[in-house]
Amino acid sequence: MARSRGARSVERSAIWAFVPVVAMAPFSLLALGLLWWPVNMVFGVPFRWTVVVFAASGLLLFVRPFQTAVLTPILGARPAQPEEAALIAPAWAEIAQANNLPPNRYALRVLPSDELNAFACGGHLVVVTSFAAQELTPAQLRGVLAHEISHHLGLHTVAITIAHWLSAPVVFLAQIGFFFENVSQAAAQSFGRHSPVIEVVGQFAATFFKAVSWVFTAALRAGDALGNFVGRRAEFEADKRAIAMGFGPELASALRQVLANGTGGRTVGWRARLTASHPAARTRVARIEALQRHPAR
Repeated sequence: MARSRGARSVERSAIWAFVPVVAMAPFSLLALGLLWWPVNMVFGVPFRWTVVVFAASGLLLFVRPFQTAVLTPILGARPAQPEEAALIAPAWAEIAQANNLPPNRYALRVLPSDELNAFACGGHLVVVTSFAAQELTPAQLRGVLAHEISHHLGLHTVAITIAHWLSAPVVFLAQIGFFFENVSQAAAQSFGRHSPVIEVVGQFAATFFKAVSWVFTAALRAGDALGNFVGRRAEFEADKRAIAMGFGPELASALRQVLANGTGGRTVGWRARLTASHPAARTRVARIEALQRHPAR
């Protein structure tokens, strides 16, 4: 039983998390195609090789040395400072022991932030905010770390990481579209007063780039909303696994601290529900307490 606790398994939410991936894939290919087109005109690179290189590059996100060397600074995180390590390391050691894992199996990093937060990403990263490390009690910190390691053990982070990588060319193309929209608007206003033709062309170009940007921005927002919807189930499953590890009370206490800090409340309105990536903390606490009373559920 102790051996199985640290083993990764494909949970249902890990499968559902691929729904946003499938939805984002066509837009990612379209964005890659538009970015590839000028490159192909100059260098004659086949589109299939562009896709292969892009997919192979995404696999690096699951390689531990790449995560620690490249992904960590991209996220704005860093290794724990000595005073932070003194708080985090004992809690992390207990989580690793409870799951029969070597403490260095996963990379623990700290994100300088005044928010009470933590998240798992890639294949091995667990990130805790500096505020969480300083403000949470050792027991609460154990609960948070048990929840985050549960995301890795349940393979929840696989689809999320792939979806983020697929969205990269979409984000880039949307930004390019907004840039050229502004350039076209400026050109139409600056030179259009001297030439009606330039004004018409500039306005047309601005409208075209605005439409391109809107399409890809809408795809990103829809993908985020869909990811948030399916991701909320992953939060419940990670809570359930943390309870099975024996850290349910600690996690519930940490969630109560989130509520005490004025965050993690229930979302009001459909827009807020679409953008909420986590269930309400109060709901999670209630479910944790119910599962502790009735473990068979």
